Amino acid sequence: MSEARVPGLRVLLPDAARYAGGASVGPEENAHWVPAKNRWSRVVLPFGGLVPEAWCHLGFQLGWAPEETAGSALDFALVGIDFLAEDGSSLDFDHVPGLDRTLLDPHGTWIAGPATLPPEMQGARAGRIHLAFRVPAPATRLTVTLRSWRNSAPFTVSEASLAQGPQLAPSPALIPRVRHRLGPEPAWIDHALVPGGGLVLRGQLYTPHPGAHAALARIVYRDRQGADLAPPYPGTISVPGLGALIDLSAHQQARRFTLELQPPAGAARVSVGFATWEADGPAVELLAPPEVALEDRLRLESLGADDLLGPTDFLARLAERLSLPGAAFAGWCPQPEAVAALPPVLARARAIQRGEGHRALGLDRALRLAGHPAWTVPEAPDWREDPFRSVPWRLEYQSLAWLGALAEAPGGGGAALALALSWSRANPWGAPTDGLALHPAALAARTETFVRLLARAGKPGGPAALTLTGEVVRHGFALAEITGQNTFGRSIHQIQAAATLWLVARALPLLPLAGHWLSLARAALDTGLAPLLDASGRFSDPSLHQRLELLTLLRALGLALDSDDAAESALKDRLDRAVAAGLPSLAGLLDPSGRLPPFGDAPHGEDAAGWIGRLGAEAGRALVAERWSEPPRPRRDRPGIPRVVSEPATGRIDPIAGLIAQRHDAPGRGWGHFACTFASQGQGPGPGHRDAGSFTYACEGVRWIVEAGGSSQVETGAARHHLLSAAGHNTATLQHRETTAGSTLYLGAERLIGATVHRLATQGHGPDIAHRRVFLVLDDLSGLVVLDRFTGPGGPLAFEAAAHLSPGILVALAGPRRAMAQSGRHRLSLSPVAITGRSAGLTLRNGCNAHPGALRGFVTAASGGLQPTSVLGYAFAGAGAVCGGLALAADADADQRLTALLEEAAFGRLLSED
Repeated sequence: MSEARVPGLRVLLPDAARYAGGASVGPEENAHWVPAKNRWSRVVLPFGGLVPEAWCHLGFQLGWAPEETAGSALDFALVGIDFLAEDGSSLDFDHVPGLDRTLLDPHGTWIAGPATLPPEMQGARAGRIHLAFRVPAPATRLTVTLRSWRNSAPFTVSEASLAQGPQLAPSPALIPRVRHRLGPEPAWIDHALVPGGGLVLRGQLYTPHPGAHAALARIVYRDRQGADLAPPYPGTISVPGLGALIDLSAHQQARRFTLELQPPAGAARVSVGFATWEADGPAVELLAPPEVALEDRLRLESLGADDLLGPTDFLARLAERLSLPGAAFAGWCPQPEAVAALPPVLARARAIQRGEGHRALGLDRALRLAGHPAWTVPEAPDWREDPFRSVPWRLEYQSLAWLGALAEAPGGGGAALALALSWSRANPWGAPTDGLALHPAALAARTETFVRLLARAGKPGGPAALTLTGEVVRHGFALAEITGQNTFGRSIHQIQAAATLWLVARALPLLPLAGHWLSLARAALDTGLAPLLDASGRFSDPSLHQRLELLTLLRALGLALDSDDAAESALKDRLDRAVAAGLPSLAGLLDPSGRLPPFGDAPHGEDAAGWIGRLGAEAGRALVAERWSEPPRPRRDRPGIPRVVSEPATGRIDPIAGLIAQRHDAPGRGWGHFACTFASQGQGPGPGHRDAGSFTYACEGVRWIVEAGGSSQVETGAARHHLLSAAGHNTATLQHRETTAGSTLYLGAERLIGATVHRLATQGHGPDIAHRRVFLVLDDLSGLVVLDRFTGPGGPLAFEAAAHLSPGILVALAGPRRAMAQSGRHRLSLSPVAITGRSAGLTLRNGCNAHPGALRGFVTAASGGLQPTSVLGYAFAGAGAVCGGLALAADADADQRLTALLEEAAFGRLLSED
């Protein structure tokens, strides 16, 4: 890689390495040796001179020992990233595109073992690792920590470098990052207090001029009637004109603060206002909203200690910590009729998603979960059951959400209550029978189920009521800590936790923590929505399924909020506006058979059209009927490009949603549909699917090109690696280089005679590579061409792209220049098209699984897992630049029209321009 040959490219090398846990200098120059001592063995590589708010590509050579036995582990090693200010202080960001939040390092990502390398790399003892992430401002430095994790033998790291190159313009689909800059006018947050308990706020300030008086936090305590309590307050100082406050310092390499608030007698609420001392003072910002927690003695870990407490014992210990009489906790049990009147949130969302008539468990104890066949629930389950070896099934089973419908069925209340109590006895807190019981989705759904069953638990203070109340309270503690610490920021799990915590606080009004939890939930819902879905209808998650789940959850929550409460009424209006902004774009992407393109995380088996129809009905709009009302928006005519002479296929080009969809459904011919995603990779939490630029295609009523789909949350092992990698999608991959996270930009649509041209630019192949993907789509969708153009710094350049065909379609190679696919009496021709460079052949693979890195020819099955299918690979090679692709035609006429358009000078100009 050369800076001179790639204008704008900056290559950064690490400063002096640091070692810990037995790691040391490697056997070769610029190499580092990391022993297999698990997590503490590490090498730390510092880098400086970064450009903030730009994508950064990390590359290094990973070498492993011949005796390595953990080659198939997806968490073979861990790369941790710590972002630093210019003075070397760590900066705490709640989200970094392309990376996960981790425990040992602020952000990071897992490195899979050598068995997951592409087939051509098998047998080697070293491989080049690539990953990318966006550097958040104001960071200008970082450290890269490479840790031992699952490896069974030492490994080496060498030739590490960071690179930043020319950046694409920001995509309209990206939600801009919010920066919390402070001024002299305070930015207030408000929380209810726990009687007799303190509150702890943790956060971090950034200022380019650290000092003893960087900012301040104004403190105002109020009583139950909302009247201000006069200072002085414990732990604060009083300043005329400002009242009680706490000075916030930001010293060099020490920018974090902890506010341990000690409420005065009679305080029921506290308002904390963050501000600068002076209007013209140094710039100061909060890097993220402060974390909110109770004092240590009221934290879940402290309450449980090392004891396996039952629910009632947990309530007794909580009463003791709150200095209440020993039997006081019996009064926390709610009245059954009051709980029965509360509208559930997650259950309502499931009803919208699956239909009101969906019932997982009938009175015959036949349980149907996650698309699997019926399974009979034992009379005395031990809660370790896993009859289908399925993660999705176990998640739903441990959530106990299936008990809600049973409890409401005639004669089912007793059975549902008995099963819930059985789960409680088998799962003391801290020792679950199945670790997936602690998954945030299962935790939130199970909490709501316990709340709903309180309506059937009999007399308040009785054994069943006390057990369920204890479970609700300790689940509530877990949800409150998830919510207050923003543990799953930019994830639907955070909204689920906050919504369920809101329900718990409403269900247990006599619990001393109810007011605190209610304010915590409201604050989390208010601040947690904007990063997921903004007022323009932009989503942070590129998955259409996850977007639809989020909208459904927001609608269910909006239906449950109290319109007579001013705060909840304002939140309800905001949720309604968010659903109204986000739903039409999803409805507009349904194909004529009612399916959404399965880009990103996409579990199978959902009736998307029915789901959207039910959600639209809840929102008061017949959105499915409106879904094709908007015409595409091609750019204006330009010199040398033919004017429109035919109507384009009906569809939607939506830069805000990051998707293209076109359909054709003329009489006498089967329907057609084309869809493509250009949502940026790494936009949501974690690295995500490598599917930017992937497409699906159907014509004459046949789904020819499909997406692998699947869910990164539930797939495991080699299947998960395949579904997330570029090999599981209809994308192009450079030889010997992994596709990374990065920006994707839609460059616009152009009209040709009888066709539309869509152009994309991506940065997922490295800062030294310019990549363009172009689709030429016929108006009647009888054919299309997909082309990829790669431009590099010089030297050999080769790529292979893939097209996954639907299972059940027969496909065969008719020579090195053509493949034929057949479904019934329908046929599709697939031919490579070389523009620059040469065609390097076709390959056809189906169910190849020699090792994890060699999985080719698989898509997800309806019930989860992988099923084999045919995938056509088409390759091209050149020097410095290479451009080629695949033409798909349903008949000879479509083939001729595509050929003619490819030869048009106007198309050539579109293909070559940037």
